[in-house]
Amino acid sequence: MSADRATVEGLLRALAPQALGALVRRYWQFDLSEDAVQEALLAAATRWLTEGVPDNPRGWLTTVAGRRLIDQIRSEQARRRREDEVAALEPDPTSPAPARTPRPTGTTRSPCCSCSATRR
Repeated sequence: MSADRATVEGLLRALAPQALGALVRRYWQFDLSEDAVQEALLAAATRWLTEGVPDNPRGWLTTVAGRRLIDQIRSEQARRRREDEVAALEPDPTSPAPARTPRPTGTTRSPCCSCSATRR
């Protein structure tokens, strides 16, 4: 049940602004919404040509774009969290370096069991 290329293109041109508007109203992030709709349009263009147009194409496009947007937001949050963790591990360049404790120069070592057994 494949769809005609011209039909799919016309449908995507009509539905793209509607999906973008729905995402911007829901998430208030135009740039991320625009990227998510573009990715959903690419997915729809390839899938709808082979599998046919779904029963509710606007709902399909909005759902896929919304999921892509949520994935982008979660990915960005995870990246920031990782960067904050790494920044917390790095020493503060404005604080003085910790004082080094001198190593003892004459350390005494006790012989191991096998060594003391062979000397007897």
